[in-house]
Amino acid sequence: MKKLFLGLIIAIVILVSILLFNTFQLSSKQVAPEPVGKLELSDSVFQNLSKAIQFQTISYSEDAIPDSAAFLGFHRFLEETFPLTHAKLTLEKISEYSLIYKWEGSDPSKKPIILMSHQDVVPVDEPTLGDWEAPPFEGKITDTHIIGRGTMDDKGTLIGLLEAVEKLLSESFVPTRTIYLVSGHDEEVGGANGAVKIAAYLKEKGVQAAMTIDEGGYIAENMIPGVDKPIAIVNLAEKGFASFRLIVETNGGHSSAPPRENTIGILAQAIVDLENNQLPYKMVKPIDDQLEYLGAELPFFTKLAFANPWLFKKPILESLNAHTTTAPTIIDGGMKNNVIPTVAEATVNFRILPGETIESVKAHIEETVSDKVRVEAVGHLTNPSPVSSVESEAFQILAKTIRNQNPEALVVPGLVGGGTDARNFYQISDEVYRFYPMRINAESMTRFHGIDEKISKENYKEIIEFSYHLIKNFN
Repeated sequence: MKKLFLGLIIAIVILVSILLFNTFQLSSKQVAPEPVGKLELSDSVFQNLSKAIQFQTISYSEDAIPDSAAFLGFHRFLEETFPLTHAKLTLEKISEYSLIYKWEGSDPSKKPIILMSHQDVVPVDEPTLGDWEAPPFEGKITDTHIIGRGTMDDKGTLIGLLEAVEKLLSESFVPTRTIYLVSGHDEEVGGANGAVKIAAYLKEKGVQAAMTIDEGGYIAENMIPGVDKPIAIVNLAEKGFASFRLIVETNGGHSSAPPRENTIGILAQAIVDLENNQLPYKMVKPIDDQLEYLGAELPFFTKLAFANPWLFKKPILESLNAHTTTAPTIIDGGMKNNVIPTVAEATVNFRILPGETIESVKAHIEETVSDKVRVEAVGHLTNPSPVSSVESEAFQILAKTIRNQNPEALVVPGLVGGGTDARNFYQISDEVYRFYPMRINAESMTRFHGIDEKISKENYKEIIEFSYHLIKNFN
């Protein structure tokens, strides 16, 4: 008994020693900031964003034809608002509406960089119009904010980039490396005619960029328990996107004499089975990078957990949503309350973790549901993107730019669950990152694609300043 007790004590000591060793080894990965001064920006930048919002460049669906009046009117507005950009940079149009601005660098030996945004916005639900502080396409400017669809996603970035370029041109700045400003017109519906074709065009031209940066990262404020500093989330990759239709077909019948398994019941059971048997949480890249960067900045006991994921993996991965998610989104079946339908269908959406694929998710569905359920892929599908590096020079320059502008902010790599145009640029770019300094908190997060989308004047100026300094720091 004494030997057993002694062995237990020794095991506990060893365990505690390992936990503490790993915790103390987890040191901060933040680069030292060199604070920069504020740019002098006039209030005209707010007017320019307001006018941009007034063009209803809406993407309704993959098959819908873009509103040529809205998009071409928006292009004329860009030409009038940013005259130096249109005089000094070359402009190519892809699929009539997507834009590629090329700013020629002075040193052809240096790889270019690609700065991305998109022109299109999502529709506004008609029943919610009365809940907006101002009409969503009015572009109202208040004492503190610019209100309207696209201020956050993604005209705030697009117009902010152009403001930065226009200012640099007014200062006679000449980049050493070529810069591409890329703006798709159909990001909100998958980018098939925008970003996909832009990437193919640049590949055909032999472009191989050092870095591409797009939307999809942000500055999180008061969103991580135990951390009172802003967190600059730089997303290194994005999950894949796939929807599958579950189809059940039977002979139907009269509701007064239901069979043991009827059409809707089989479908409902399939949905329940998928929700109860979700794909597992996994430690994959870039989740491991996220743990290292974030864990080093946490209070001691939380840091201990992040430093020892082999022991605390389950709650950490769950908190980071590090698995392929399962979400039933559409259900259809039946036409009369006393008739068992012959067909019932449901659509289930999956956001796919790196390391898994569209094919492996389909196999999981087929293994989980009844063989009476037919499984078909539906709509736009993409596999998870590759994962960019935190060790690259490009990431270090990006992190430095963020820290210089916001010395109190902590740069943390991450994985974004939503889709961006950036996923199409890995073949022509050494590294692909998702970040602009859009400030997000629990309240404003709901404004993406939601009611009362707006950006503060102060934050909008931050986006312009960030773009200005990022271009300078890469040149």
